[in-house]
Amino acid sequence: MHMNRRASLALLMGKQKESVPKSTTTTVAVTNTFDPYTGTWGFEQAAHLLRRTTFGPTYAQIKQATSDGLGATISLLFENQPLPADPIYYNFENDPNIANGESWVDEPTNFAINGLNGARKRSLQGWSFKVIRESGMNIREKMLLFWHNHFVVADTNDSRFQHRYMTLLRENTLGNFKELVELITVDPSMLQYLNGTQNSKFAPNENFARELLELFTIGKGDAAGPGDYTNYTEDDVVQIARALTGWRHFDIGDLTQVQSDFNPNRHDTGDKQLSHRFNDVIISNTGEDEYKTVIDIIFQQDEVARFISRKLYRWFVHFDINSDVEANIIEPMAQMLIADNYDVQPTLMALLASEHFYDMSVRGCMITHPIDYLFKMVNTFELELNPDILQEYNILRRLFTAMVPLEMVMYSHPNVAGWKAYYQAPQFYKIWINAVTLPVRMNYSDVLSDGFTTSGFQVRLNVLDFAASLDNPANPDNLINELSSILFAQPLAQEQIDSLKDSHGITNPEWQDEYLDYSTGNISLEPAIDNKLKGLVKTMLKMPEFYLM
Repeated sequence: MHMNRRASLALLMGKQKESVPKSTTTTVAVTNTFDPYTGTWGFEQAAHLLRRTTFGPTYAQIKQATSDGLGATISLLFENQPLPADPIYYNFENDPNIANGESWVDEPTNFAINGLNGARKRSLQGWSFKVIRESGMNIREKMLLFWHNHFVVADTNDSRFQHRYMTLLRENTLGNFKELVELITVDPSMLQYLNGTQNSKFAPNENFARELLELFTIGKGDAAGPGDYTNYTEDDVVQIARALTGWRHFDIGDLTQVQSDFNPNRHDTGDKQLSHRFNDVIISNTGEDEYKTVIDIIFQQDEVARFISRKLYRWFVHFDINSDVEANIIEPMAQMLIADNYDVQPTLMALLASEHFYDMSVRGCMITHPIDYLFKMVNTFELELNPDILQEYNILRRLFTAMVPLEMVMYSHPNVAGWKAYYQAPQFYKIWINAVTLPVRMNYSDVLSDGFTTSGFQVRLNVLDFAASLDNPANPDNLINELSSILFAQPLAQEQIDSLKDSHGITNPEWQDEYLDYSTGNISLEPAIDNKLKGLVKTMLKMPEFYLM
């Protein structure tokens, strides 16, 4: 079933279910399964898949996916890609060793040089959005953001640490979950962020051990008694913290390479007794490999597979994990993960090719997070940026900082649990839209539609070229239907289409005659055509449907 405008508004603004007709409820009723999807494959299904797995699919990409079919599109989404080029300085000339346009990631961070670390931070920010902008029809960057929100690292002063951390995630986005947990446990950024460096036999620190269990691998579960949860106990946190002692990170500015190190003199060599939640196992001293023993023990619990399956489901499908979803989707995902020894790719491919993923109940149910919202304009409209790479970085860094009032900033999560939209019940995705952030979104779409100038280059959505790429832009109904099929997860009602036509002077026969005259060479009509299209796009980018996917 399609969600109408009333239901869209209700989903965005968090209205009570009583205000939404029963036919438009967003609750997931599983009448389908984790089995492969064998239904109709067309533009709607292809667009749904690409919206959830890429950043701002273009019209051409959706048409390609429609033509290629589900299987070929899934294969393309999961193709291996080379790592992106390293970030570069774009506006800093005080580093005696590195010029503008050159990378700093393997060079020491000399904090005595005024402005150096700030310049590297700006470079990292611009680079991060440059990679997203160029990610194309591939799932890697969506998965990178998933892991960035799962293994939260923030408040890192040296940008080289953040670059190494993101490279680690990017190299393992579709790899083995267990191996990624091992790598992140001793990553320098994580050792710094969650106090692993301070965790020694002389001064145990339980911070990382607690989050390893609660947020990264198995989850708490319900309280079962004092200091006892469904999946682990407080004593387990204490003992695992002991097992993780001895690791440190180095953030001395003149180090050429960011690194971590194990010091056996700081490691607790005694036996660590775990609780009944882990079958009363005893961890004996294995020195610098003991953290792997800990992770081996945790991953022997099947609940780990269910825990990460739920997080993947909320990222790609829906926040509503009811008993039907738990039994029909989460459990098969978990069992596949276990059977594949926690290789993530086969399970994720199966989810994205499942009956359930293409059910109407999970289309248009997700409020776009701010980065998705931005790139639904930047990438979908193929926003032209300054061809000078230094100026390109400058623009993309400005777009990066535009996420601050929208409350989604990479490298700066609000807390170790990540963005609230993926764990805070009962609101979940609705958290993204509130009285503060909604006007900001509306303003951003206006700014991109109207354009802004930086360093003599105008950055603006090219609505003329976008319309020209459509199949029949001279027909008002076709124009708006095609636009809505690209921008919206649900088709518009005819009354909405009529209202858009009337509001922007795009009605037959005037529009058809005018547009055909312009498209066959009457350039004098370009300003009028551009103005009408810009007004139409500005309105559509502020409709509730645009904030959903």
